Amino acid sequence: MEDFLNFLRQALADETVRKFFIALAGAVVIGLVARILRKNISRHISNPDVRYRLRKFISFAGYLIGILFMLSVFSEGLRGIQVAFGIAGAGIAFSLQEVIVSIAGWIAVSFGKFYNPGDRVQLGGIKGDVIDIGILRTTLMECGTWVNADQYNGRIVRIANSFIFKEPVFNYSTDFPFLWDELTVPVKYGSDFRMAREILQSVLRETVGDYVEYATAAWKEIVRKYLIEPASVEPAVTMIANDNWIEFTLRYVVDYKERRQTKDRIFTRVLEEFEKTGGKVSVASASFQLVEVPRIDVKLSGESS
Repeated sequence: MEDFLNFLRQALADETVRKFFIALAGAVVIGLVARILRKNISRHISNPDVRYRLRKFISFAGYLIGILFMLSVFSEGLRGIQVAFGIAGAGIAFSLQEVIVSIAGWIAVSFGKFYNPGDRVQLGGIKGDVIDIGILRTTLMECGTWVNADQYNGRIVRIANSFIFKEPVFNYSTDFPFLWDELTVPVKYGSDFRMAREILQSVLRETVGDYVEYATAAWKEIVRKYLIEPASVEPAVTMIANDNWIEFTLRYVVDYKERRQTKDRIFTRVLEEFEKTGGKVSVASASFQLVEVPRIDVKLSGESS
């Protein structure tokens, strides 16, 4: 025991070793304080968005304070080896360029408003909701792939932040949290097409009419912010006639997370209203007309009696 104490005294007599222990102790204290603060935030703040942002801020502040503390402890010792650090830094920058670009991407995302936690985006060909933005990677809860429409498939994807400098970033929810969507309704020839149009317009007003007021206000903000022409957000029904049926196209704005449910409600109400017409309006199905039967010559050969 006495030998160990003597060794410890001799080690602490060295200035570099003493600074190392001071830096280690400071890092441990800073880490414990940051962890306690994060736990208290999770207990006392119920709003998930505020809780997430505060936890991220505390983690970032803890790292920053820890780095500054270590630099202040070793500041005098670092002055003599600045050239060595410069050469080593150049080599590290070359070998870790992807990491550095990812950090630059994180800074761009944080201050450039590319996307925020909770936004629905498409990054690197992957669509999903942003659930975390780290220094190196953005984490998505993926939508689609083997699941139809915009539903979660349960797969969590982590994408390097460097992607924002390499590929387009599609954001479904930042400035204009609505999407234009369309669906087609085929109506049988011989149906009352005027009645069909009135029914479809009425169904659209009933199912998506509430979005119009909010979408109009959001679009006005877009027009003020960007160089873009005004656009109509009112539900619209257009009609064309093809070889098989009269085709109505329904165009409307919808919340970016409600596309599938909205289509279900629209189709349900359309079929219910068509049934009430007593056959005046009917949904069409594919039909084929045989115009002419080709002539077929059949020659039978056999033994003559």
